[in-house]
Amino acid sequence: MPGVAARGGGRRRRTMNEINMVPFIDVMLVLLIIFMVSAPLITTGTVDLPSVGKSSQRPDKVIEVIVGKDEKLKLKVNGDTEERALALGDLRERVLQAQGGDANVPVVISADRQVKYENVVQVMDRLQRAGVQRVGLSVKQGG
Repeated sequence: MPGVAARGGGRRRRTMNEINMVPFIDVMLVLLIIFMVSAPLITTGTVDLPSVGKSSQRPDKVIEVIVGKDEKLKLKVNGDTEERALALGDLRERVLQAQGGDANVPVVISADRQVKYENVVQVMDRLQRAGVQRVGLSVKQGG
């Protein structure tokens, strides 16, 4: 061959210009199968809520703010059977009046399960801005 000089005197193989994709595809398919099989076995994240126990002693005086299904507020003082209707704007004055100057009298918020979380937070915010020291949420005992 007149125009090409061979080095080393022997035949030389041509270098491959392409990458062989078959092993790459095989590895990807194996990984896909592994993920497809293991995905249903992974447990979803669960929220571990605190359990509710019985208190050793119930306070003598408790003020209860009830948030009903219709998102209207009612006030119940000291376990009275009478619930008085209440507007969110009047909450501060009525609770401070029911506390009688003692900021440590506990206020319990009882909200229906269907009430939006935002409404309960608004009530808690109003009570905290009013200077109420002890605000709690009423929960159902047991399961």
